Amino acid sequence: MLPGRNFAVNKIISADQLVRIFNGLFTDSFNTRLEGGGDEPIYLPANDACDYHRLVFRSDYVSSALHEISHWCIAGEQRRQLEDFGYWYNPDGRTKSQQRTFEQVEIKPQAMEWMFSVAADHGFNISADNLSANIGASQNFVVSVVSQVKAWCEVPMPNRSLAFTRALSEYFGTEPFCFDHYCLPTT
Repeated sequence: MLPGRNFAVNKIISADQLVRIFNGLFTDSFNTRLEGGGDEPIYLPANDACDYHRLVFRSDYVSSALHEISHWCIAGEQRRQLEDFGYWYNPDGRTKSQQRTFEQVEIKPQAMEWMFSVAADHGFNISADNLSANIGASQNFVVSVVSQVKAWCEVPMPNRSLAFTRALSEYFGTEPFCFDHYCLPTT
């Protein structure tokens, strides 16, 4: 079992709520809009056809939205000018070596997504995103994600992620900066 929330889900949140909160914070200041309904998640920078940046998440999945927001919050100015922040994606079915690389770059996004999930009163599970290869999240990856999220309970997160976490916390009446939400599973 992977770590996740250690308290009951009290509220049903919708992707529309996340869209309103995100867009209320970042449409004017970063010319960026969160949009649902995508077949696959993708970040599309402004171009001749669209004068604003679009952060598209899969269908109406709250977890997809929170994960894509975490990547956007981490991406610097230069990366936010590139489609999908200039990252390549190795699809499901990665080798053990490819999986280790995936885990290294996913520590902060998944830690951030976890904090967003707690702030939004939404369930969370650490994802190895590699089902067909039957390679789950390594213990090192899980420990690293837990360590990162606990560090952000003590020192501020990056500015955009902090603003979003606080907005979610205020909207949903949660306390996401409490260590009790972020524990390793007991076996």
